[in-house]
Amino acid sequence: MMKERWIKVLKELALIGAMDSYVTISSRALSKILGCSQQTASRYLIEMERMGCIDRKLGIRKQRVKIGEKGRELLQREYLDYKKIFDARRRDIFLKGKVISGLGEGKYYTTIDGYTEQFRKKLKFIPIPGTLNVRVNKDYLDRLMELKGYEGIRIEGFSTEDRSFGGARCFHAEINNLDAVVIIPDRTHYMDILEFISPFRLRDRLNLKDGDQVDVIIHLGDGDEESGDS
Repeated sequence: MMKERWIKVLKELALIGAMDSYVTISSRALSKILGCSQQTASRYLIEMERMGCIDRKLGIRKQRVKIGEKGRELLQREYLDYKKIFDARRRDIFLKGKVISGLGEGKYYTTIDGYTEQFRKKLKFIPIPGTLNVRVNKDYLDRLMELKGYEGIRIEGFSTEDRSFGGARCFHAEINNLDAVVIIPDRTHYMDILEFISPFRLRDRLNLKDGDQVDVIIHLGDGDEESGDS
């Protein structure tokens, strides 16, 4: 219940510009927007500040408020839920980006038995070592964020005597009209980069070099039918 109340507050703050900068608002003014008492509105703000949903700069009668990182994440999850509802028929995400090298977070996924055996069962191929990395153009980052709401084809993490290995999600995709698979590690630190795996070397097959622009189509919702162990 508390989350729903916070979402309402965050939405109203975002609508008056608090996503990108501090806005001046009193608890009384906020209470009128929310349809609650001034004391309740003030309590919401105090709780949300304590949880990192908003940042506040207090004045004598008014305060300046900006939505914090936790608040942005809550709004984003709410947005993705509604987007899934209204885009229920949508099965693809279209993106543009450029080829890069050197980050390769998913590279070790293609060389370790615990992963490659899952690829064989769930993707029906064993990828060659390495990944093709694409940095998504800024204009398409909102579409990339939609992937957070989809499970895709699950690659489970596992442990050995020496260390543990994290899980990942995979999505069938196309890059410049050539079939491939996007792999998204659970522990990735790069929110604007996609890594592609394939049974053949994508750079050679597509004649790509760093800086080349590519068109990407990511197919959504194919995890259920592909994730079996047959």
